[in-house]
Amino acid sequence: MTAELAASSTSRTDSSAPARRGDRRVRLLGTLLVALGVLMVLGGAGAWVAVSQGLASERAMVAEDAPAFAGQPISSPWTAFAQTEAIKGHIAGMADGETYATMDQDDPMRDTVAQGTFVRGSLLTSVIAFGVALAVVGTGTGFVLGGLGLRRVAAAH
Repeated sequence: MTAELAASSTSRTDSSAPARRGDRRVRLLGTLLVALGVLMVLGGAGAWVAVSQGLASERAMVAEDAPAFAGQPISSPWTAFAQTEAIKGHIAGMADGETYATMDQDDPMRDTVAQGTFVRGSLLTSVIAFGVALAVVGTGTGFVLGGLGLRRVAAAH
């Protein structure tokens, strides 16, 4: 009987060894996902702050005729987008509905329309940068939650 007991404990140890190795790998993967997720959250939040501070350092305000946020400092995606809409209206008013591409090269307003279009494009780029930063924070949060879940599954085995 002792030989059977020894054989059964040996087989139990042998079969659980690969499972433990697998659990360690799952736990390591979970830890790596958590670390990567934390880095992504910090990087995304840092990008958001950098874009916000960059816009705020210009000390620009949303135009009074903007569809929203009139008179507020431009430092968020919402205020930047509101200002792009105001600029769009200003350009259309100055150019009688023409765009830079459709204006005559001799039109005296062409340079002003070009500058307005450039400023509008720059503000739209900042709106996109805010969106990318938010997407990175969201993805990083998903990585953290997934990594914690993997670590919990590994600990349960």
